[in-house]
Amino acid sequence: MANIDIYEAMSTQRAVRRLRSDPIPEEVLQRILLAASWAPSGGNAQPWRVIVVKDEVTRAKLGDLYRPQWQQYEAGARKRIEHLSDDALARQERALNAAIHLGEHFGEAPLILVFCFNPGNMAITDAGLDRPTVVGGGSVYPAVQNAMLACRVEGIGCTLTTLLCLCEEEVKTLLDVPANWYTCAFLPIGFPVLGGYGPIHRRPVAKLAYVDTWGNSV
Repeated sequence: MANIDIYEAMSTQRAVRRLRSDPIPEEVLQRILLAASWAPSGGNAQPWRVIVVKDEVTRAKLGDLYRPQWQQYEAGARKRIEHLSDDALARQERALNAAIHLGEHFGEAPLILVFCFNPGNMAITDAGLDRPTVVGGGSVYPAVQNAMLACRVEGIGCTLTTLLCLCEEEVKTLLDVPANWYTCAFLPIGFPVLGGYGPIHRRPVAKLAYVDTWGNSV
């Protein structure tokens, strides 16, 4: 377990998509799941569950479902980065190559965490608005992030993908997910093949945070 504080963990938690097949110790997995359970949720309802996919055959089937979804997504991803300058393009191409590797080897990760949610246990206050609803995710994704931060501290590589939500019925059938539960996040986790975590690239705070009114930068 790495001796790092929360700020270091957050500022170095980049997507790790090249994973070794070495098993993850059970005590490490339990700490990651415990961290997820500490996350806040609306009304403390914890309307999420996580399926830890260990079985090799089941992981391979998830990989078979993931691969065509990634291949379809890849073309759009390439188009979105083609206008970038040399340095930015090189950085994004490295990330894209890692994502391609994951697309080909998703099912080979030693563990896949499948987060599910039950909307019947959520106060989804934006459900009636004329826009995509996002409020319900506030009761689920903090648990996902807690698990990812725990992976960072444990030296376990991980990345968040939602591509398998595109074939949700197949995933639910494969994992025996009840009818009133749905999928929202998939985390392949394992020890990194390469360096793992490191510096991240994000927009500066001044472009993300405003004071009092929109556009009034901090």
